[in-house]
Amino acid sequence: MKKLNWRVALTLVVLVLGAAYVLPSIPAVQNSPLARILPDRRINLGLDLKGGIHLTLGVDMKKALENSLAIAGDDLRNAAREDEIVVLKPTLLPGERLELALLTVDKESAFEDLLKKQFKQMRVDGKQPREGRVVYTLAYTQDYVKQLTKLTLDQAVKTIRNRIDEFGVAEPDIRKQQDENRIQVQLPGLQDPERAIKIIGKTAHLEFRMVDDTVDPEQAKKGGVLPPGSELSVILHRSKDGGYLEKPIALKKEVVLTGEAISDAQVHFGNYGEPYVGIAFNPRGARSFERLTGENVKKRMAIVLDGKVYSAPVIQEKISGGKASITGSFTPEEAADLAVVLRAGSLPAPVSVLEQRSVGPSLGQESIDKGVISTLVGGALIILFMVAYYGLSGLVADVVLLLNIVLTLAGLALFGATLTLPGIAGIILTIGMAVDANVLIYERIREEIRKGLSVAAAVDLGFDRATLTIVDANLTSVLTAAILYQFGTGPIRGFAVTLILGILTSMFTAIFVSRIFFDWYVKRRPEAATLSI
Repeated sequence: MKKLNWRVALTLVVLVLGAAYVLPSIPAVQNSPLARILPDRRINLGLDLKGGIHLTLGVDMKKALENSLAIAGDDLRNAAREDEIVVLKPTLLPGERLELALLTVDKESAFEDLLKKQFKQMRVDGKQPREGRVVYTLAYTQDYVKQLTKLTLDQAVKTIRNRIDEFGVAEPDIRKQQDENRIQVQLPGLQDPERAIKIIGKTAHLEFRMVDDTVDPEQAKKGGVLPPGSELSVILHRSKDGGYLEKPIALKKEVVLTGEAISDAQVHFGNYGEPYVGIAFNPRGARSFERLTGENVKKRMAIVLDGKVYSAPVIQEKISGGKASITGSFTPEEAADLAVVLRAGSLPAPVSVLEQRSVGPSLGQESIDKGVISTLVGGALIILFMVAYYGLSGLVADVVLLLNIVLTLAGLALFGATLTLPGIAGIILTIGMAVDANVLIYERIREEIRKGLSVAAAVDLGFDRATLTIVDANLTSVLTAAILYQFGTGPIRGFAVTLILGILTSMFTAIFVSRIFFDWYVKRRPEAATLSI
């Protein structure tokens, strides 16, 4: 009797906890006094149920490699300087390669030792003497390119997630597609899609580059020749109608500093109320910015955001303290959005919106309605079949089936999982699988009763012998669902989540809970009692 009591007590505790996590997701409960004492967790609805926006973003990995090479070349030059090796300014070459020259030939061995010790990610792609110097062509190793690709995608996912969190979108689904250098973003329940797309899709790839004032940008735009190491860009000026006018400007190709060096960004206002973005550099960025401004006094430095120059001020003196500002005739909203994306981190490479799809709330509600109807119809058919075929024992199976559904939904809320339309299909499937466990047990009990065993003995043998088969079959299904979750995309993962939760709860309800009813019945009936099965 004690064994039965603790099983009943444990089941009641699980049932109360399950109800506590399911009730907050019911609209009628959300605004009631009961909601104050319930856990602050609800079942998250996916994009297909709640409506929202789906984006597929492409990451420009070529640009990421070029930026990384430029920074690595600057670091290599500084490290060589500390070893008294004079290296001329590195230059980016097509094909993600870096060219630099040693001023003296006698430092060749020392330079190559420096590469092997501190820059193992780089390989020598070519070496040749030129005008009394040694010119090296360097490139990343294949292993490092793969590693950098993975790190770039991971950083892009993290940055996009930070931006979405600051923007206030709940329950975003962001995942990378490693092989295609793409990122999928789902934003359920989004109320302001256009602004969100603008923030998410905005690369906010910030670069500091020197202006080439030896070039006439107007002539270069008309087909003039640009010197090696320079390229034509555009600088933005605010027009009277509130838009931007683009004028040509010549920039050095070398990126002297990137937005990765930024630790904070805030909106400030000037003396005349014009908004601008004040930025603060991290320690490494502050040192680089101080050295950069010290070496280029009286020269123009361009602040390039997403390939366009917003301002190109003249460096009047060395700037210490690790702070700077970005001006560009911003509106307050533009300045606020720019501060958000910079504070959340600039993307490590340009990102483009390859695909955009929207799901309306009405379509999502229609999916919910159809999913609920499917669940009710499927559940009702199973309930009727079990009662008709197994009598009162079938009614027990129906009761634990309802408990199984409650616990599955409670698990979704507890673990913060997202319920999608395929997830509802998973719940419907687990309803059938949950009853299947009871069918195995009941058929085993029937078989033992036919052999002439008493009801008590038949119940004990039926549960004991069927349990191993049920556990083995269900754990195999859980393993398959886990593989689906690991390697699948959004809809497949939604299906896998509910399938895993449903299978685990079905084993608990079919094996543990349903036996409580049978043990209680057997202990309160005479030995010759019959069983409606």
